[in-house]
Amino acid sequence: MADAAAALPADPAVALKRAQQGKSYWQRVWERLRDDKVTLAVIGVLVVLLAMVVFAPWFTVHDPYTGSALRRLKPIGTPGHWLGTDEVGRDLWSRMVYGGRLSLLAGVVPVFLALLIGGFLGVLAGFTGGLVNSAIMRLTDVLYAFPSILLAIAITGILGAGLQNTILALTISFIPPVIRISESVTTQVRHLDFVEAARASGARPLTIMRYHILNNVLGPILVYATSLISICIILAAGLSFLGLGVTPPSAEWGLMLNNLRQALWVSPFVAALPGVMIFITSMCFNLMSDGLRQAMDVRL
Repeated sequence: MADAAAALPADPAVALKRAQQGKSYWQRVWERLRDDKVTLAVIGVLVVLLAMVVFAPWFTVHDPYTGSALRRLKPIGTPGHWLGTDEVGRDLWSRMVYGGRLSLLAGVVPVFLALLIGGFLGVLAGFTGGLVNSAIMRLTDVLYAFPSILLAIAITGILGAGLQNTILALTISFIPPVIRISESVTTQVRHLDFVEAARASGARPLTIMRYHILNNVLGPILVYATSLISICIILAAGLSFLGLGVTPPSAEWGLMLNNLRQALWVSPFVAALPGVMIFITSMCFNLMSDGLRQAMDVRL
């Protein structure tokens, strides 16, 4: 008994370190994430929201594009229209659910495309260095000189309104920051000992990038990309609010906010609902990004 007690570590940190030995990085990330109740809660909210917008016909009764002048601006709690109606008598609950499709599409797709393009260019610049790094980063600096919203407004102003042009404009706006983050973390990793050992063993550059660089830089890049989704949703809604994004009569939260702003004094709660959905969705993505950052921080 005495020998067994002596074999146990007195320091809890040492015991925790021994318990974590043999577990992969992603297993430890999942354990940290599982203990974060706030992150799990917001992920649950986003899953419910995604299910509602994907299976919108199952969650709605009324046609989101059919209105009636007799039902204009009905208040919240109206029988048959529990979130009221908009300025032309369309059911606001149906409009909110269907509007989430375009709002989430315009918020997630540009970040995903920017992650693919910017992540590849950033990793390439950070790993290669030299002239390739200078060319990519100087072009990035040119685009980075313009604020994201101004660059998106300029691009949509040239190309015209529409969902495709909005996605293109936001993708171009978010590529520069993703390149910078990817290049920064790749530059830090490429000088580590295990990368130098892979070079000394004769591994090809593509093999080193795939198996040694990408596995160690993917986490920070993904965390940063998730933080951009909330910004992208707000920017997409702002473009639609200005008339440069989704065009009527499509249901989209920013466009709905623009249409209902004239009814702010008549039915303020109904007019504020699209803005509330934009706030809740962007806040959930922000909290999820913070939770992922803490879970993927190997120093914790």
